[in-house]
Amino acid sequence: MSRFFCFILLTLKRLYYIIYYIIKNGAYIVRSNCVAVLDIRSSDVCAIVGERGVNNTFIIKSKYTCSYDGYAEGELLDEKSFVSAVNDVVRSTMSATGGVKSFYVGIPGEFLKLKNVDKVLSFQSAKRISGSDCRLLMDMSVPKPEGGWTNIRHSCLYYVLSDKRKVIEPIGEVSDSLQGKSCFYYCNNAFLNTLAKAFSAFKGISINYIPINYAEAMYLVEAEKRDECAVLFDLGYISSTYSVICGNGLLYSESFSVGVGHLAFLLMTELDIPFEVAQSYLSTVNLNAKEKLSSVEECVYEGKLYAYSAAELRNIIREGLDGICETIEECRQNFTGRNIDNKPLLVTGEGIKVVRGTAEHLAGRLVRNVDLVAPKVPYYDKPHFSSSLSLLDMALKDAK
Repeated sequence: MSRFFCFILLTLKRLYYIIYYIIKNGAYIVRSNCVAVLDIRSSDVCAIVGERGVNNTFIIKSKYTCSYDGYAEGELLDEKSFVSAVNDVVRSTMSATGGVKSFYVGIPGEFLKLKNVDKVLSFQSAKRISGSDCRLLMDMSVPKPEGGWTNIRHSCLYYVLSDKRKVIEPIGEVSDSLQGKSCFYYCNNAFLNTLAKAFSAFKGISINYIPINYAEAMYLVEAEKRDECAVLFDLGYISSTYSVICGNGLLYSESFSVGVGHLAFLLMTELDIPFEVAQSYLSTVNLNAKEKLSSVEECVYEGKLYAYSAAELRNIIREGLDGICETIEECRQNFTGRNIDNKPLLVTGEGIKVVRGTAEHLAGRLVRNVDLVAPKVPYYDKPHFSSSLSLLDMALKDAK
């Protein structure tokens, strides 16, 4: 009997060391090969730790999400709610991974503004363009500092050589001048201060900032489409963003405080029902359906039955979507840099799949092609993962 107990104790001891080794080395892998990103959406915040997989996919090590009150009109609706949500997902990430040294934080369009700059660098004679020439041109392009805003990132959309050719990568080309169209991304200082407050509870973590609209443009839209100019619309819960993409950056981006959450609010006010019931109806209504006028949608909430005509629900939701379409049209008219009338509207975001038939309704109302875009990876090939995986992709490229 004593030998049996000795065998059990020895086995448990070995098992303990095996588990300890796995946990210890697993945490080390996360710290050395992975990046941590914080996706700030208008309905929740999501912290993801991941690394690059095969064929440009991702290996997700951890993922934590926490809801909060959101933001609108360039301001957080409740700062305490936001700070608490960030603390929650970061603390969970730290516990699950054994600690991370830095976070790449996605900045929503509500807190961003763009500045496009054109500059020309001339040489005494034709020469082969080098990396230092590109850096000098970018240094020449930096705008003057602006109070209340911080430059968090920049990119060059494209370069123009002396023979008028547009190129994305000029290094190695021969030219006697180098012209560059650059974009500088500025974040509101008040929002950066709130982020610093949220991360102050975690010592030793560095923060890097990535504009979400820029990350989505680079990850979701193929280079060939970007070279010819593309239009991307991210439909969120409270806030949505319209962007015009060209080359390796943005020519225009506008965020407005309207999303699918406003469709639920419209149902709530029109039908005098609880907001939770209105949210439930959003996921049951199909705008493409052709039910009979007698068709009824039912919902039970807190023991009470709510029943409304499916046709009436569709009409109210369509009315809300028409308002979003009007804002999209205003953005199109406000952008005068290029003719984008014939460009398809690329749509993505956490709100585009909430109501079935949304993309088709946008296409009919705007009288233009509407194409759904999402990450091209297994399981995560849904529009509501677009912002998170776009951030993860850019963070992994930055970390190289």
